[in-house]
Amino acid sequence: MLKYSFYNDYSEGAHPKILEMLMNTNLQQQYGYGLDEYSLDSERLIQNMIGRNVDVHFISGGTHANLTVLASMMKPYEAVISANTGHINVHEAGAIEATGHKIIDIESKDGKLSPELIQLVLDQHDDEHAVMPKVVFISNSTELGTIYNEAELKSISEYCRKKGLYLYLDGARLGSGLMSKDSDLDLTKIADYVDAFYIGGTKNGALLGEAIVLINNEIKQNFRYHLKQRGALLAKGRILGIQFKALFENNLYFDLAKHANNMAEKLSLEIKNLGYNFLTESTTNQIFPIFPNSLIEKLSEMYGFYTWSKIDDVSSSIRLVTSWATQESAVEEFINDLKVIQ
Repeated sequence: MLKYSFYNDYSEGAHPKILEMLMNTNLQQQYGYGLDEYSLDSERLIQNMIGRNVDVHFISGGTHANLTVLASMMKPYEAVISANTGHINVHEAGAIEATGHKIIDIESKDGKLSPELIQLVLDQHDDEHAVMPKVVFISNSTELGTIYNEAELKSISEYCRKKGLYLYLDGARLGSGLMSKDSDLDLTKIADYVDAFYIGGTKNGALLGEAIVLINNEIKQNFRYHLKQRGALLAKGRILGIQFKALFENNLYFDLAKHANNMAEKLSLEIKNLGYNFLTESTTNQIFPIFPNSLIEKLSEMYGFYTWSKIDDVSSSIRLVTSWATQESAVEEFINDLKVIQ
Protein backbone atom coordinates (compact mmCIF):
# COMPACT_ATOMS: atom_id res chain seq x y z
CA MET A 1 0.00 0.00 0.00
CA LEU A 2 1.50 3.31 -1.10
CA LYS A 3 1.69 6.13 1.41
CA TYR A 4 0.60 8.74 -1.14
CA SER A 5 0.15 9.15 -4.89
CA PHE A 6 1.94 11.92 -6.77
CA TYR A 7 0.93 10.37 -10.10
CA ASN A 8 -1.46 13.14 -11.12
CA ASP A 9 -3.81 15.90 -9.99
CA TYR A 10 -7.08 14.04 -10.56
CA SER A 11 -6.76 11.06 -8.20
CA GLU A 12 -9.24 12.61 -5.77
CA GLY A 13 -12.94 13.12 -6.52
CA ALA A 14 -14.06 16.74 -6.26
CA HIS A 15 -13.95 19.68 -3.90
CA PRO A 16 -16.74 19.44 -1.28
CA LYS A 17 -18.33 22.72 -2.45
CA ILE A 18 -18.90 21.15 -5.86
CA LEU A 19 -20.47 18.05 -4.35
CA GLU A 20 -22.65 20.21 -2.12
CA MET A 21 -23.92 22.25 -5.06
CA LEU A 22 -24.60 19.10 -7.09
CA MET A 23 -26.62 17.64 -4.23
CA ASN A 24 -28.56 20.82 -3.52
CA THR A 25 -29.64 21.14 -7.16
CA ASN A 26 -30.09 17.45 -7.87
CA LEU A 27 -33.90 17.35 -8.09
CA GLN A 28 -34.37 20.69 -9.84
CA GLN A 29 -35.57 20.25 -13.42
CA GLN A 30 -33.50 22.04 -16.04
CA TYR A 31 -33.10 22.32 -19.80
CA GLY A 32 -30.55 19.98 -21.32
CA TYR A 33 -27.53 20.28 -23.60
CA GLY A 34 -25.83 23.13 -21.76
CA LEU A 35 -28.85 25.42 -21.77
CA ASP A 36 -29.59 24.97 -18.07
CA GLU A 37 -29.46 27.96 -15.74
CA TYR A 38 -26.26 26.77 -14.06
CA SER A 39 -24.32 26.50 -17.32
CA LEU A 40 -25.60 29.91 -18.38
CA ASP A 41 -24.61 31.35 -14.98
CA SER A 42 -21.14 29.83 -15.33
CA GLU A 43 -20.79 31.24 -18.82
CA ARG A 44 -21.60 34.72 -17.51
CA LEU A 45 -19.13 34.33 -14.65
CA ILE A 46 -16.34 33.45 -17.10
CA GLN A 47 -17.36 36.19 -19.53
CA ASN A 48 -17.31 38.78 -16.75
CA MET A 49 -13.91 37.58 -15.57
CA ILE A 50 -12.50 37.84 -19.09
CA GLY A 51 -14.26 41.14 -19.73
CA ARG A 52 -15.18 40.61 -23.36
CA ASN A 53 -17.68 38.88 -25.62
CA VAL A 54 -16.62 35.25 -25.67
CA ASP A 55 -18.55 32.04 -26.21
CA VAL A 56 -18.22 29.39 -23.49
CA HIS A 57 -19.02 25.71 -23.96
CA PHE A 58 -18.63 22.99 -21.33
CA ILE A 59 -17.19 19.62 -22.30
CA SER A 60 -16.29 16.45 -20.43
CA GLY A 61 -12.50 16.26 -20.82
CA GLY A 62 -9.33 17.70 -22.26
CA THR A 63 -8.81 15.33 -25.18
CA HIS A 64 -12.44 15.83 -26.15
CA ALA A 65 -11.93 19.59 -26.02
CA ASN A 66 -8.76 19.49 -28.09
CA LEU A 67 -10.06 17.31 -30.88
CA THR A 68 -13.38 19.18 -31.12
CA VAL A 69 -11.88 22.68 -31.19
CA LEU A 70 -8.97 21.81 -33.46
CA ALA A 71 -11.14 19.94 -35.96
CA SER A 72 -13.48 22.93 -36.12
CA MET A 73 -10.56 25.23 -36.98
CA MET A 74 -9.12 23.32 -39.92
CA LYS A 75 -9.98 22.34 -43.48
CA PRO A 76 -9.21 18.72 -44.47
CA TYR A 77 -5.75 19.58 -45.83
CA GLU A 78 -4.70 21.73 -42.88
CA ALA A 79 -2.53 20.74 -39.91
CA VAL A 80 -1.67 21.78 -36.37
CA ILE A 81 1.81 22.64 -35.07
CA SER A 82 2.76 21.35 -31.62
CA ALA A 83 5.82 20.96 -29.44
CA ASN A 84 6.99 17.35 -29.53
CA THR A 85 5.96 17.07 -25.86
CA GLY A 86 2.49 18.53 -26.49
CA HIS A 87 -0.44 16.58 -25.07
CA ILE A 88 -2.08 16.14 -28.47
CA ASN A 89 1.15 14.63 -29.78
CA VAL A 90 1.99 12.12 -27.08
CA HIS A 91 -1.01 11.46 -24.82
CA GLU A 92 -4.16 11.43 -26.94
CA ALA A 93 -3.91 8.14 -28.86
CA GLY A 94 -3.95 9.83 -32.26
CA ALA A 95 -7.22 11.66 -31.52
CA ILE A 96 -6.31 14.63 -33.71
CA GLU A 97 -5.13 12.43 -36.55
CA ALA A 98 -8.40 10.50 -36.27
CA THR A 99 -10.24 13.72 -37.16
CA GLY A 100 -8.24 13.77 -40.41
CA HIS A 101 -5.65 16.35 -39.44
CA LYS A 102 -1.90 15.89 -39.18
CA ILE A 103 0.11 17.06 -36.16
CA ILE A 104 3.43 18.64 -37.13
CA ASP A 105 5.60 18.32 -34.05
CA ILE A 106 8.81 20.20 -33.41
CA GLU A 107 11.42 19.57 -30.74
CA SER A 108 11.24 21.84 -27.72
CA LYS A 109 13.38 21.26 -24.64
CA ASP A 110 11.09 23.19 -22.29
CA GLY A 111 7.73 22.25 -23.80
CA LYS A 112 7.17 25.73 -25.26
CA LEU A 113 6.97 27.11 -28.77
CA SER A 114 8.35 30.36 -30.17
CA PRO A 115 8.00 32.24 -33.48
CA GLU A 116 11.42 30.90 -34.50
CA LEU A 117 10.35 27.27 -33.99
CA ILE A 118 7.06 27.82 -35.80
CA GLN A 119 8.89 29.41 -38.73
CA LEU A 120 10.98 26.25 -39.10
CA VAL A 121 7.76 24.34 -39.72
CA LEU A 122 6.44 26.89 -42.22
CA ASP A 123 9.72 26.76 -44.13
CA GLN A 124 9.23 23.00 -44.63
CA HIS A 125 5.54 23.26 -45.63
CA ASP A 126 5.39 25.83 -48.41
CA ASP A 127 3.37 24.21 -51.21
CA GLU A 128 0.40 21.93 -51.92
CA HIS A 129 2.47 18.75 -51.78
CA ALA A 130 2.49 18.92 -47.98
CA VAL A 131 -0.21 19.71 -45.48
CA MET A 132 -0.82 23.40 -44.80
CA PRO A 133 -0.08 24.53 -41.21
CA LYS A 134 -3.11 26.39 -39.86
CA VAL A 135 -3.17 26.14 -36.05
CA VAL A 136 -0.47 26.57 -33.43
CA PHE A 137 -1.12 24.47 -30.32
CA ILE A 138 0.39 25.53 -26.99
CA SER A 139 -0.27 24.61 -23.35
CA ASN A 140 -0.08 26.66 -20.17
CA SER A 141 1.24 25.13 -18.07
CA THR A 142 3.06 22.77 -20.43
CA GLU A 143 3.56 19.04 -20.06
CA LEU A 144 6.91 19.88 -18.45
CA GLY A 145 5.44 22.27 -15.88
CA THR A 146 6.77 25.39 -17.59
CA ILE A 147 4.70 28.49 -18.34
CA TYR A 148 4.49 31.28 -20.88
CA ASN A 149 4.91 34.86 -19.74
CA GLU A 150 2.98 37.68 -21.37
CA ALA A 151 5.84 38.78 -23.59
CA GLU A 152 6.26 35.25 -24.97
CA LEU A 153 2.53 34.78 -25.56
CA LYS A 154 2.21 38.19 -27.20
CA SER A 155 5.14 37.41 -29.49
CA ILE A 156 3.59 34.13 -30.63
CA SER A 157 0.19 35.78 -31.04
CA GLU A 158 1.50 38.60 -33.22
CA TYR A 159 3.47 36.13 -35.31
CA CYS A 160 0.44 33.86 -35.82
CA ARG A 161 -1.77 36.77 -36.87
CA LYS A 162 0.89 37.93 -39.32
CA LYS A 163 1.09 34.45 -40.82
CA GLY A 164 -2.67 33.77 -40.86
CA LEU A 165 -2.46 31.03 -38.22
CA TYR A 166 -4.91 30.34 -35.43
CA LEU A 167 -3.47 30.16 -31.91
CA TYR A 168 -5.08 27.63 -29.55
CA LEU A 169 -4.16 27.13 -25.89
CA ASP A 170 -4.70 23.88 -24.00
CA GLY A 171 -5.63 24.86 -20.45
CA ALA A 172 -5.78 21.49 -18.74
CA ARG A 173 -3.62 22.99 -15.98
CA LEU A 174 -4.41 26.64 -16.68
CA GLY A 175 -5.20 27.33 -13.04
CA SER A 176 -1.77 26.17 -11.98
CA GLY A 177 -0.15 28.12 -14.80
CA LEU A 178 -1.90 31.37 -13.96
CA MET A 179 -1.23 31.02 -10.24
CA SER A 180 2.47 30.36 -10.71
CA LYS A 181 4.54 32.89 -8.80
CA ASP A 182 6.28 33.69 -12.10
CA SER A 183 3.10 34.28 -14.09
CA ASP A 184 2.09 37.72 -15.33
CA LEU A 185 -0.94 36.43 -17.24
CA ASP A 186 -4.63 36.25 -16.39
CA LEU A 187 -7.75 35.14 -18.28
CA THR A 188 -8.24 38.58 -19.81
CA LYS A 189 -4.71 38.69 -21.23
CA ILE A 190 -4.97 35.16 -22.58
CA ALA A 191 -8.18 36.10 -24.39
CA ASP A 192 -6.33 39.06 -25.91
CA TYR A 193 -3.73 36.83 -27.51
CA VAL A 194 -5.34 33.52 -28.53
CA ASP A 195 -8.23 32.54 -30.78
CA ALA A 196 -9.53 29.86 -28.44
CA PHE A 197 -8.53 28.11 -25.21
CA TYR A 198 -10.04 25.98 -22.50
CA ILE A 199 -10.13 26.23 -18.74
CA GLY A 200 -9.33 22.89 -17.14
CA GLY A 201 -11.59 21.70 -14.34
CA THR A 202 -10.74 17.99 -14.21
CA LYS A 203 -7.24 18.69 -12.88
CA ASN A 204 -8.31 21.47 -10.54
CA GLY A 205 -11.05 20.28 -8.23
CA ALA A 206 -13.92 19.23 -10.52
CA LEU A 207 -15.26 15.70 -10.88
CA LEU A 208 -14.81 16.20 -14.61
CA GLY A 209 -15.14 18.94 -17.15
CA GLU A 210 -13.44 21.73 -19.07
CA ALA A 211 -14.73 25.12 -20.24
CA ILE A 212 -13.98 25.89 -23.90
CA VAL A 213 -13.63 29.63 -24.52
CA LEU A 214 -13.95 30.86 -28.10
CA ILE A 215 -12.72 34.37 -28.87
CA ASN A 216 -12.39 34.49 -32.66
CA ASN A 217 -15.79 35.00 -34.30
CA GLU A 218 -14.83 32.71 -37.19
CA ILE A 219 -14.61 29.79 -34.76
CA LYS A 220 -17.75 30.64 -32.81
CA GLN A 221 -20.07 30.12 -35.77
CA ASN A 222 -22.07 26.87 -35.56
CA PHE A 223 -19.74 25.44 -32.92
CA ARG A 224 -22.58 23.57 -31.19
CA TYR A 225 -22.86 21.47 -34.36
CA HIS A 226 -19.24 20.42 -33.88
CA LEU A 227 -19.97 19.56 -30.25
CA LYS A 228 -22.96 17.41 -31.23
CA GLN A 229 -21.14 15.64 -34.04
CA ARG A 230 -18.22 14.79 -31.75
CA GLY A 231 -20.48 13.40 -29.02
CA ALA A 232 -19.71 16.31 -26.70
CA LEU A 233 -23.15 17.91 -26.32
CA LEU A 234 -24.33 16.27 -23.09
CA ALA A 235 -28.04 15.93 -22.35
CA LYS A 236 -27.20 16.47 -18.67
CA GLY A 237 -24.87 19.37 -19.36
CA ARG A 238 -25.97 20.80 -16.02
CA ILE A 239 -23.44 18.50 -14.35
CA LEU A 240 -20.63 20.47 -15.97
CA GLY A 241 -22.22 23.89 -15.58
CA ILE A 242 -22.86 23.43 -11.86
CA GLN A 243 -19.24 22.51 -11.24
CA PHE A 244 -17.88 25.60 -12.95
CA LYS A 245 -20.40 27.75 -11.12
CA ALA A 246 -18.95 26.42 -7.86
CA LEU A 247 -15.37 26.86 -9.08
CA PHE A 248 -15.76 30.43 -10.28
CA GLU A 249 -17.80 31.79 -7.43
CA ASN A 250 -15.58 33.40 -4.80
CA ASN A 251 -12.36 32.52 -6.71
CA LEU A 252 -12.36 28.89 -5.58
CA TYR A 253 -10.74 27.83 -8.87
CA PHE A 254 -7.70 30.03 -8.31
CA ASP A 255 -7.44 29.21 -4.60
CA LEU A 256 -7.27 25.48 -5.39
CA ALA A 257 -4.60 26.00 -8.04
CA LYS A 258 -2.55 28.17 -5.71
CA HIS A 259 -2.64 25.46 -3.04
CA ALA A 260 -1.42 22.84 -5.51
CA ASN A 261 1.44 25.11 -6.56
CA ASN A 262 2.37 25.83 -2.95
CA MET A 263 2.64 22.11 -2.20
CA ALA A 264 4.85 21.59 -5.26
CA GLU A 265 7.01 24.54 -4.30
CA LYS A 266 7.53 23.08 -0.84
CA LEU A 267 8.63 19.80 -2.42
CA SER A 268 10.96 21.60 -4.83
CA LEU A 269 12.68 23.68 -2.18
CA GLU A 270 13.33 20.71 0.08
CA ILE A 271 14.60 18.57 -2.79
CA LYS A 272 16.92 21.37 -3.96
CA ASN A 273 18.21 21.78 -0.41
CA LEU A 274 19.21 18.12 -0.50
CA GLY A 275 21.38 18.84 -3.54
CA TYR A 276 19.31 17.40 -6.37
CA ASN A 277 18.79 18.99 -9.80
CA PHE A 278 15.63 19.22 -11.91
CA LEU A 279 14.78 18.48 -15.53
CA THR A 280 12.96 21.82 -15.91
CA GLU A 281 12.48 24.95 -13.85
CA SER A 282 8.84 24.60 -12.87
CA THR A 283 6.84 26.88 -10.58
CA THR A 284 3.59 25.01 -11.18
CA ASN A 285 2.19 21.82 -9.67
CA GLN A 286 4.35 19.47 -11.77
CA ILE A 287 8.01 19.11 -10.85
CA PHE A 288 10.69 16.86 -12.33
CA PRO A 289 13.55 16.09 -9.92
CA ILE A 290 16.50 14.02 -11.07
CA PHE A 291 17.42 11.14 -8.76
CA PRO A 292 19.74 8.13 -8.87
CA ASN A 293 17.88 5.11 -10.22
CA SER A 294 18.56 3.22 -6.98
CA LEU A 295 16.85 5.98 -5.02
CA ILE A 296 13.89 6.02 -7.42
CA GLU A 297 13.41 2.30 -6.90
CA LYS A 298 13.24 2.73 -3.13
CA LEU A 299 10.90 5.72 -3.33
CA SER A 300 8.54 3.87 -5.68
CA GLU A 301 7.94 1.28 -2.97
CA MET A 302 6.36 4.01 -0.82
CA TYR A 303 4.98 6.61 -3.23
CA GLY A 304 3.24 6.72 -6.57
CA PHE A 305 4.90 8.73 -9.37
CA TYR A 306 6.06 8.35 -12.96
CA THR A 307 9.66 7.90 -13.99
CA TRP A 308 9.75 10.51 -16.72
CA SER A 309 13.01 10.34 -18.66
CA LYS A 310 16.43 8.73 -18.65
CA ILE A 311 19.22 11.21 -17.84
CA ASP A 312 22.18 8.84 -18.00
CA ASP A 313 23.02 5.25 -17.09
CA VAL A 314 22.57 5.84 -13.37
CA SER A 315 19.93 8.54 -13.02
CA SER A 316 16.47 9.54 -14.27
CA SER A 317 13.93 12.28 -13.83
CA ILE A 318 10.63 11.57 -12.14
CA ARG A 319 7.39 13.54 -12.22
CA LEU A 320 5.76 14.58 -8.96
CA VAL A 321 2.30 16.17 -9.26
CA THR A 322 0.47 17.88 -6.41
CA SER A 323 -3.22 18.70 -6.41
CA TRP A 324 -5.86 20.92 -4.84
CA ALA A 325 -6.26 18.20 -2.21
CA THR A 326 -2.61 17.45 -1.43
CA GLN A 327 -2.05 17.79 2.29
CA GLU A 328 1.12 19.38 3.60
CA SER A 329 1.65 16.33 5.82
CA ALA A 330 2.00 14.13 2.70
CA VAL A 331 4.68 16.46 1.33
CA GLU A 332 6.55 16.48 4.64
CA GLU A 333 6.43 12.69 4.89
CA PHE A 334 7.85 12.33 1.38
CA ILE A 335 10.74 14.67 2.22
CA ASN A 336 11.46 12.88 5.48
CA ASP A 337 11.54 9.52 3.73
CA LEU A 338 13.78 10.94 1.01
CA LYS A 339 16.24 12.15 3.63
CA VAL A 340 16.32 8.73 5.26
CA ILE A 341 16.88 6.61 2.16
CA GLN A 342 19.08 8.89 0.01
